[in-house]
Amino acid sequence: MTPRKRILVTGHRGYIGSVMAPYLLEHGYDVVGLDTGYFSACTLVPDPAEIPEIRKDLRDVVADDLTGVYAVVHLGALSNDPIGNLNERWTEEINHEATMRLAELARDADVTRFLFSSSCIMYGMAATEVVDETASLDPKTEYARSKVKSERGLGELVDERFAPTFLRNGTIYGLSPRMRFDTVLNDLCGAAFTSRRISVHGDGKPWRPVVHVEDVARAFHAVLEAPIDVVRGEAFNTGAEHLNHQVMELAELAAAAVPGCEIETLSDPSADQRTYRADFGKFAATFPAFEWRWDGRSGAEDLIRNFERIKLTEDDYAGKRFVRLRWLDHLRETGRLDEALRWTVVEQAA
Repeated sequence: MTPRKRILVTGHRGYIGSVMAPYLLEHGYDVVGLDTGYFSACTLVPDPAEIPEIRKDLRDVVADDLTGVYAVVHLGALSNDPIGNLNERWTEEINHEATMRLAELARDADVTRFLFSSSCIMYGMAATEVVDETASLDPKTEYARSKVKSERGLGELVDERFAPTFLRNGTIYGLSPRMRFDTVLNDLCGAAFTSRRISVHGDGKPWRPVVHVEDVARAFHAVLEAPIDVVRGEAFNTGAEHLNHQVMELAELAAAAVPGCEIETLSDPSADQRTYRADFGKFAATFPAFEWRWDGRSGAEDLIRNFERIKLTEDDYAGKRFVRLRWLDHLRETGRLDEALRWTVVEQAA
C-alpha cells in the first residue's frame, strides 16, 4: 500500500482551513493542522472531521513541525484589511515574516511543495481592465502588501527541490464551520436572511471575483495533484470568468434567494471602491478538466438554505464571533491576547 502523503495545513481552524483540511483528509492525504486557535470558539456548524493538530502560533514554528511533511498548504494569516489597518506590525510579523520563516524551514526539511494562499486583492484598483497574473501589482493595504511581499520572497526560494505555488483567490464565500460574515457575499446573504434588507454602500459598481470555499479546496487539491513542474513557482488567479460580479449583482442574487428581501443603496463616500475583474484563463488552461461547481446564484441559494437549516440568528450574523476584527478585539479586551496578539499565560494554561 502506498503511504499517504503528509500535508501540513496552517490555519486549519480558520474559515478556509475548516473546509479544506477535512476535504484533503477525505481525499487520501495524511493531514496535520497548525493553528494558534484565535477562532477555535467561533463555530457556526460542527467540524466534519477531527484533524490532528499542532497548537502553535505561526511565529513559533520549528523544524520538527515539518518532519515527514510532503507539502505545506499555507492558509494561516491575519485575514483582512481592517485588521492590517489597525496594526500594521501584526500583519508584517504574521503574514510575511512568519510565512518566510515557515517556507525556509520547509525547504530545509525537504518539503516538496508549498501552496501559498494569496489573493486577487493585490491588484488594487483596476477599474477598466481585466487583470491576469502578469498584471502589475498595486496593493493598497497592509494585508495586500503582505501577500505581495510573501509571493516575491517565496519566489526567491524556488529550486529543483522546492516548489512554491501561489493561488490568488477571489473573494471567498460559502458555509464553513468557522464562518465569516466580513466577506461580501456571506455578508449580503446574512443580511438578507436575518433582516430581509440589504444595504449597499456606494453605487454597487465595483467588481469582485467571488469563489466558493469548497471550490477553493478543490482548486488547491488540483494543484497538489498536478505534475510539479507545471506548478513550480507559478501564480494562478483562482476562479473563473463567470465568477466576476459587480457588488450590486451580488446583492441582487442574495435578495432573490430570500422572498420579500429589499435592497437599499446608501450614499457613502467612505465605501470600499476597490474594483477589479480577474482573468482566470491561466488556471483554465492548466487544469482543463477542473469544473467550478458553484456560481454566485447557486452559492447564494445554498447559503440561505443552510441559514434556514441552522436557524441563523441576528446575533450570529451581527455579533462578534464571525467578524474577524471584532473577535480579535474581544480577545484583547478580555485579556486573553496581549498587544502582540499572543495568548496570555492564563489562556495557555487553560
